Amino acid sequence: MNHTQELSEKDRVLTPDQLQRIHAWWRAANYLSVGQIYLMDNPLLREPLRPEHVKPRLLGHWGTTPGLNFIYAHLNRAIMERD
Repeated sequence: MNHTQELSEKDRVLTPDQLQRIHAWWRAANYLSVGQIYLMDNPLLREPLRPEHVKPRLLGHWGTTPGLNFIYAHLNRAIMERD
C-alpha cells in the first residue's frame, strides 16, 4: 500500500477475531501484572490462595497498569500486522 493512500473504513475496523485476541492479550497482561504486584507464590492458583502467598508489603500499585496494558495490546497488534 502506498503511504499516501488513506485506509478505507473496512481497513480501519477490527474483526471480531482481532478484538477477541486483543482482549485475551490484555487480560493475560493484567493477570501477570496483578501477580507481580500482589503475589509471592502460587501465581497459577494451582491451590487455594492463602495469606502466605500474598506479599506482606506491596511494591507498586494497580494504578495505570490496565491502561498501559491496553496500549501495549494494541501496539503489539499494529506491530505484528506490519512486521
